[in-house]
Amino acid sequence: MTSSPLPDNVAPAYEKYSADLRKKLLDLREIILDTVAGIPDVGPVEESLKWGQPSFLTTKSKSGTTIRIDKTGDDQGQYALYVHCQTNLLDQFRELYPTEFTYSGNRAILFKIEDALKTQALQHCISLALTYHLKKK
Repeated sequence: MTSSPLPDNVAPAYEKYSADLRKKLLDLREIILDTVAGIPDVGPVEESLKWGQPSFLTTKSKSGTTIRIDKTGDDQGQYALYVHCQTNLLDQFRELYPTEFTYSGNRAILFKIEDALKTQALQHCISLALTYHLKKK
């Protein structure tokens, strides 16, 4: 994984997390950026804040749905990768990876801070989100 500098408008959002959670979210950010780099049709991704959460948008290509990352609401040592709840992405993720991840409704993949990420499966899910609108055309 590469270490991409944080955009100035997003960097302060990571400071609100504990050190261990910040590291996990920054690792997840790098997985997202590495995945973006491997999909030519996606183009550059814009990092911003949506609802105070680090977010990734395919603003130039408009190929995907927004991905957000944050701690879970109950803050029980979990964090999540969120996608738009009106997509069918979580159904696809569950079908492809029924035991690899824990899911929350139609909105998120959940991770425990102490667990290692299943990078290959996660990159596939991220790529599906980043290309969500390409498949609908």
